[in-house]
Amino acid sequence: MPLTVLLTGFGPFPGAAFNPTAGLAQRLAARRRPAFADVTRIAHVFRTSYAEVERELPGLVKRVRPDVVLLFGVATRTKYLRVELRARNARSPLFPDADRDRPESTIIAVGASGTRSGRAPQRALLAAVRAERLPVRLSHSAGRYLCNFAYWHALAAAAGGNAPLVQFIHVPMVRRGHMRPGARRRLTARDLERAGEAILMALIVAARARRRQAQPALRQAAAAAVPVEAQPQPKRERRQAVAG
Repeated sequence: MPLTVLLTGFGPFPGAAFNPTAGLAQRLAARRRPAFADVTRIAHVFRTSYAEVERELPGLVKRVRPDVVLLFGVATRTKYLRVELRARNARSPLFPDADRDRPESTIIAVGASGTRSGRAPQRALLAAVRAERLPVRLSHSAGRYLCNFAYWHALAAAAGGNAPLVQFIHVPMVRRGHMRPGARRRLTARDLERAGEAILMALIVAARARRRQAQPALRQAAAAAVPVEAQPQPKRERRQAVAG
């Protein structure tokens, strides 16, 4: 069966008039290559708004029913990609969103656990980006802004036994235009696309492996659900039943 991948990015926000993750999600969804032939990719760019993420993200996951949810956000002070290991039940009232709103509470969900983690193969994602010779690290904190907020809600919406693989990736700001002589090299939009494609491929491989592992259990469950009288009899038993 084909796989479905949900790719998300963000628009601009105070302090970042340009957000590279919007174009990154859209380009990965449109990327053509044989490995994506049976993968439906859906891109969605969120307004960098607490209200919009909380309103739209759970419904989007429920409607699309993806096998993989890959979220991208920008970390303006980071020079490398960050594979986020978890989302924290925390948010900061110090930084306004694109609607100039600030959270009234420093936690996301009252009574919920302090952190949420997914089932994505994060070390495999790290290796995939390193194979592209791009800077990347594992990160234990997705911050307390919209990125962490979206990651938290994506993991919550994807909870359950047949949950999709959910992963958030922080990317640095990219170089736009020519690099000045002697300036420190910054990643470009093409670099982010290479890294994003490597991460996406690793997640697709992992999702296919999960599906193969689940197939025997699903077949057993389906067989157990068939009533005894509805199960086909061997030919010899059927002949004896007719003769009797």
